Amino acid sequence: MSVLDDPAAYFKLLLGFRVNRNAATLPATAQTPYYTVAGGKVLITGITGIVTTAVQAQATTVQLIATPTVGTAVNLSNATGDLNGKEIGSTICLATTLGGTLVVGNAGANVFPIGNYFVVQTGTIDFKTGATSTGATRWVLSYIPLDSGASVVAV
Repeated sequence: MSVLDDPAAYFKLLLGFRVNRNAATLPATAQTPYYTVAGGKVLITGITGIVTTAVQAQATTVQLIATPTVGTAVNLSNATGDLNGKEIGSTICLATTLGGTLVVGNAGANVFPIGNYFVVQTGTIDFKTGATSTGATRWVLSYIPLDSGASVVAV
């Protein structure tokens, strides 16, 4: 069997290791750790949220933040992406620039910016909402370890 016959192997070849985070309700106006980076630096090759329970129709800004164990937190996105009324299957992806607006798409399709990689230190990758809204998301993160023994786990 070649790597082209095995979707999991093909994914790993292109984007590295995949870490799934189970569906959970949106944090209520709070910054919440979604992933823990341990053992050294990793290259994040993608991170996508998928709406699993429809989000209520009100402004619900969202943001991703890298919070290192030592050092200064970095906004992976700004706080202007909006989940207002998003349907099940809608997706949340990083922008093409670090600190840009998260790209929130409907269930039909969304952009997944291949090649928009960034380095994250040991610590957490957090998700933050600007409102208390009903709804839930699950997440998929892909990464390549840069330091021997570095890994990412879902919180």
